[in-house]
Amino acid sequence: MAEKFNSLINGNTPVLVDFSAEWCAPCRMMPPILKQLKDHFGEKLRIITVDVDRNPTVAQKYGISSVPTLILFRNGQILWRQSGVVPANQLIPVLNYYLA
Repeated sequence: MAEKFNSLINGNTPVLVDFSAEWCAPCRMMPPILKQLKDHFGEKLRIITVDVDRNPTVAQKYGISSVPTLILFRNGQILWRQSGVVPANQLIPVLNYYLA
């Protein structure tokens, strides 16, 4: 997983990573929000979910201490990071800023 993850985040297309866990109730609120983002941004943004329990090495590398945590990557660099559930209407302007 770590190798595939690294190749994804090192691309020129921005990648929004949703770090989550199955046992996390707030994490279960994220899929509809992420779908709204995907519908809004289309091919301009790639969105993936990483289960921190199944991928502890990746979670540890990025210091994930609470879930859900969203991190926006481009060319391997972290552009933005936020923990907690954030509604799509608040995420869209933030992502627009970094995708411009």
